[in-house]
Amino acid sequence: MNRPPNILWIVTTQWRAAACGYAGDPNARTPHIDALAARSVNYAQAVTPHPFGPFARAALFTGVSSPENGVRDYFDPLPTGARTLAHTLRERGYATAFFGKWHLGKRDPAAPLVGEAHATTIVPPEARGGFEMWEGFESGFLLNDPWLHGTRLREPKRFSGYQSDVVCERAAEWLAEIQNRNSGIETFFAVVSLEPPHPPYDAPAGGIAPREPEEIILPANVPRGGEAEARARRELAGYYAHLEATDRAVGEVLLRDIERGNTIVVFTSVHGDMHGAHGLFRKGWPHEESVRVPLLIGGGSWKTGSPRGGVAVSLIDLPELMLAEIENRRPRIETSFARISMPSVVALPHQCERVWRGVRTATRKLALNADGTPWMFFDLQRDPGETKNLAADPACAAEIAQLGALV
Repeated sequence: MNRPPNILWIVTTQWRAAACGYAGDPNARTPHIDALAARSVNYAQAVTPHPFGPFARAALFTGVSSPENGVRDYFDPLPTGARTLAHTLRERGYATAFFGKWHLGKRDPAAPLVGEAHATTIVPPEARGGFEMWEGFESGFLLNDPWLHGTRLREPKRFSGYQSDVVCERAAEWLAEIQNRNSGIETFFAVVSLEPPHPPYDAPAGGIAPREPEEIILPANVPRGGEAEARARRELAGYYAHLEATDRAVGEVLLRDIERGNTIVVFTSVHGDMHGAHGLFRKGWPHEESVRVPLLIGGGSWKTGSPRGGVAVSLIDLPELMLAEIENRRPRIETSFARISMPSVVALPHQCERVWRGVRTATRKLALNADGTPWMFFDLQRDPGETKNLAADPACAAEIAQLGALV
């Protein structure tokens, strides 16, 4: 009997789909991710089910959308009884491990979001999503000198260095150990969860100097001549430095010794960032910059050039995609559209100010208000920059109704 494949997920935060060299971004210096893309299926239509961290992470691990998975509000922890892919794979004999940013534990809403209060919050074993080996941090947005705790570290310990380097190094140590334990090879499912390129964008980026703001090439849908442009340039100068530093950590540390022949490697992000598109910033919005994410899958049956890359897949589909591969069957997922939504308003600066739900196909996107009325409708084929909202166009009413039935 053939040994089932190893599975390695690399999950970043706020890395939007377009911000990769292989995706054509002239600002992005991502040679290692580009090399991974060259030997993977590029799901160019991939979206996050919910463009905000906790909601997306809960859906990613459980395969169940928010709030049905128990996470409705920003500070809701993943319920201890929630079943994740880690539970399923442990039952099948996999060694399971999680490293890095969790963002699904119980947090103090009154504590500062940035800093040691959330970075040193203990995630107890029963709240670690079923992962046998767990070493990470709840949140805190400390892109340098992160705190880690977990299976090997009973109390939070601060590590010196850039967060992506530290987390990738800790994960690489465990992967080397698990592949050489008792002179044999143990099948593993490992998740490496990295906070960069999440703000603060002006934080040091592992020795990578930020570009000058005026050097950044902006998309056409960023308004010119005002504060939106100036802010976008400032932020993106640091953002691309963090992309480059994290690309280096992933390529030179984490993937260096991975057995690719029997390892499925997934690279993605839980959501993107508006970065000034349409004059907006951060996430939670239905726009492409917020909901579209990179998704590369290599190894196993995922062969370069596969037509699977054109389907409208969502991160919520990843557990089913992995199980179908292990069981040598077709995945039971919808491939013509993906549902997207924000189940609640996150009361933080610059985030989307309303609850909405919608659907995205390869050529269309519809977002409905909480009361079911159309908010946004875009023809992505003719208008990829989403410059013309057709929600109120009578000529689109029938198509909007048809797509609305899928939401």
